[in-house]
Amino acid sequence: MRATFRLGRIAGVRIGVHWSVAVIFAVIAIGLGAERLPAAYPDRSALSYTLLALLAGVLFLASLLAHEMAHAVVARRDGVPVHDIVLWLLGGATRTRAEAPDPGSEFRIAGAGPATSLALGVFFTLVTWLLVAVDAGPIVEVVAWFAVINFLLALFNAFPAAPLDGGRLLRAALWRRSGDRPRATAQSSAAGQVFGWLLVGAGLVAFLWTGAFGALWLALVGWFVAGAASLEGQQARVRQLLAGVPVRETMTPRPATVPADETVGGLLSETSPGLDHPALPVVAANGAPIGLVTRERLREVPVEKHRALTVAEIMVPLDRVRTSAPEQDLAELLPRLEPGPEHRVLVIERDGERDGDGRDGDGRDGERDGAARDGRERLLGIVSPSDINRTIRRLTDHPPGAPTTTGNGR
Repeated sequence: MRATFRLGRIAGVRIGVHWSVAVIFAVIAIGLGAERLPAAYPDRSALSYTLLALLAGVLFLASLLAHEMAHAVVARRDGVPVHDIVLWLLGGATRTRAEAPDPGSEFRIAGAGPATSLALGVFFTLVTWLLVAVDAGPIVEVVAWFAVINFLLALFNAFPAAPLDGGRLLRAALWRRSGDRPRATAQSSAAGQVFGWLLVGAGLVAFLWTGAFGALWLALVGWFVAGAASLEGQQARVRQLLAGVPVRETMTPRPATVPADETVGGLLSETSPGLDHPALPVVAANGAPIGLVTRERLREVPVEKHRALTVAEIMVPLDRVRTSAPEQDLAELLPRLEPGPEHRVLVIERDGERDGDGRDGDGRDGERDGAARDGRERLLGIVSPSDINRTIRRLTDHPPGAPTTTGNGR
């Protein structure tokens, strides 16, 4: 889920919003402003209902953000790099660049969200009681609603079914008990699919029985949960298949590159790769990679600036591009492939790197922090989703250790 626009950063984490948030915001504003508030306080003005309903919508988004920020803060504290947070129609998503390193870390990261929502629910319940005591009027209704919403967020996310936080907690527990993360993922994924389809069935039955359109919302949430759980199970099977395969065997070697001093107009000319590639590595005069220019960024440049701007001025700098060492395990690379610019990972060999596992000198997993490095960097290749898919097909058709047929087949 890509953000439609960015809100900025909180504690160093990028915050984005998908356009579908407007739908849930409108549902909340209309539900409170046109129905609940007028029914509870019929003697107030339409303007007061509208303002309070808008406040409720903002508070709802703030509660989602607090829930996701809790995940992000704990993840970063446990050494799991966070790409961003995106708020959308059915809630929020914290995207990380790597998986939790152990069951304990997984448990802490997953539990932080529901714990935060629960704490907010308790806090605003106390605030509601105080407002009732001083007869604060319609604002009581909004604060009480906000408290209930946070309790519901905590409760729903605690269900032991992937991809909910409860599913992550279940996976952490199963992982700790068995020591087998893929198996734990498969079990939590199965639980998520069952739970999701139960929600779909309950929503459809409730709609047919009562005619309430709110029941269809429950069915929609269930459909999303079931689909996301199924996808998570598929991804776990893919990671298991790719375990032990080095990035070198999957990458596209010697990819097309573009010089840093090339103009945007020159890159978009008929004789240049230009828009034929979703993304192209940018190299310095000595051939060292310094960034990635994406099709999206090229299209954003006004025509009148094509001859004035160079590729280096519009590229994604290397400290924001996913990179990998050639011998890194491909399964470890998958979680970092999705959030990258145009879903590409540059395969770089560094003269000063000797551990061969894709880690930087300070032990961090393949993530660049812009710090100076010893030795020269050389671009060996690039990894894209099509490269991953090709490797998956190869391993599926010819599993390692499978017997091969030679001769004339007799």
